[in-house]
Amino acid sequence: MPKMTQTLGRAARLAGATAIAAAVALPALAQDKPLLPGFRDDFTAPMLNTKRWYVSDGWTNGKHQDCEWSKKAVTVKDGFLHLSHIPAEGDDLPLCGEIQTHAFLKYGTIEARISTPRASGLNASVFTYTGPTFKAPHDEIDVEVLTRDTSEVTFNTFVSGKMANGEVVPVDPPMDEEFHTVAMKWEPDRITWYLDGEEVHRTAEGSPLPENPQKIYMSFWSTTMLTDWMGEQGPREGPLDYRIDWLAYTPPDQECLFEGSVTC
Repeated sequence: MPKMTQTLGRAARLAGATAIAAAVALPALAQDKPLLPGFRDDFTAPMLNTKRWYVSDGWTNGKHQDCEWSKKAVTVKDGFLHLSHIPAEGDDLPLCGEIQTHAFLKYGTIEARISTPRASGLNASVFTYTGPTFKAPHDEIDVEVLTRDTSEVTFNTFVSGKMANGEVVPVDPPMDEEFHTVAMKWEPDRITWYLDGEEVHRTAEGSPLPENPQKIYMSFWSTTMLTDWMGEQGPREGPLDYRIDWLAYTPPDQECLFEGSVTC
């Protein structure tokens, strides 16, 4: 994966988010809210828990993103959260799905069981983020599946806007054939990533690490610009769905909130 291309995509996303902040009713800043409590959301309720989750709706994050965040692309059904990519109608942009927590976290463990479609030009992710929109430096911890190749998953961080700690890990069977559990444990002196309960990547000793409270995001979006990184989109007729079976957050002072957690 070309690192310069990846950095460009993230910078563009940040610039877009900052530009729309004044026009969109985004959740409050970190200093205005208590830290996120521990939870496990299995998405079995008929509707998304909007007290916990904020649905991105009505904007893009920059020219690199060729789809518009939409509530129409976020649904809960059959025990799964579906983040969809819906083809454009007429001159409209395609629609794509993203949710984010209202509350911020600082340290702790995020775990999610996910399955993605296989399609070039799209990105399915679980990540944490803060930045100038929230009057903070750009910090981020990523788990990303570039769905042109669902047999690998990408981990990395951004610290004050600079990418670090990147690694690509193979997934077998691929993400479009079977659900897999991804996890990231954020501690003051390290970040550790897991795949199906096994540690697969850790930040190097002395590596720069995020220090600012962040929010949890899940998103599914597309590009016609960052094709070296995400690939060219192909023709298709119907929507694609990125499915999340469950997502959990364990605060740093707790462990084993559910059976099978990597904190147990």
